[in-house]
Amino acid sequence: MALRDDIECWLTDMDGVLVHENDAIPGAAEMLAGWESAGIPYLVLTNNSIFTARDLAARLRTSGLHVPEERIWTSALATADFLKQQVPGGSAFVIGEAGILTALHDAGFVMTETAPDFVVVGETRTYSFEAITRAIRLINAGARFIITNPDTTGPSVDGPLPATGAVAALITKATGKEPYVVGKPNPMMFRSALNKIGAHSKKTGMIGDRMDTDIVAGIEAGLHTVLVLTGISDRAEVEKYPFRPDEIVDSVADLLPAITGTIRTVEG
Repeated sequence: MALRDDIECWLTDMDGVLVHENDAIPGAAEMLAGWESAGIPYLVLTNNSIFTARDLAARLRTSGLHVPEERIWTSALATADFLKQQVPGGSAFVIGEAGILTALHDAGFVMTETAPDFVVVGETRTYSFEAITRAIRLINAGARFIITNPDTTGPSVDGPLPATGAVAALITKATGKEPYVVGKPNPMMFRSALNKIGAHSKKTGMIGDRMDTDIVAGIEAGLHTVLVLTGISDRAEVEKYPFRPDEIVDSVADLLPAITGTIRTVEG
């Protein structure tokens, strides 16, 4: 297990760690600025596959957080990276929005409803019964079933919304085929993030707010895990799991001394 002082690269979740709704969490701006000024490799991770990295960078800017789009790694980007390795120049039928569609286009994929290599289901606010029916038929005909993330619900101002995992369950029930899930808690997403910044797991920390995605995936990927209590999981929930994060802190503000220490090490 790496000690915090040994960490040279960082991965961090976005919602619940850096922002809550559209408000920056205290300490987040200082932490990101510290990483940037010291040239510390880092990525902001999110299971959200609706938006492109550019969209998310703009959203963070409105919250007062400056994160270059190349420092954002979404489940859509991780999915496109994985599928490009599997079938370079392949084809896909996609249920999703700009995030996953753009990522797959940029990875050289062709979008088609005719004998695609993959059916890819991502996040969207307008799930179409017609599109779901098409996905079921294509999977039954042999297309491989991929989903960007397993989240069954997503937040909205009016309450929870059905999300990728819920729609995938419908498709699984109709086809008898389980999807391959790329996003958290699959450590695949973390490994692709490490590859993107040239990091080694033994020298990388993961900051997250969810035991069931961020922390378990970080542990399975061999990272130093830090749970912050500004999001989903609290101390009582931690006790429900058979695994533990390396550290539990109230918020990213508590990590600022460590970030300062890392900066001194890098610059010294």
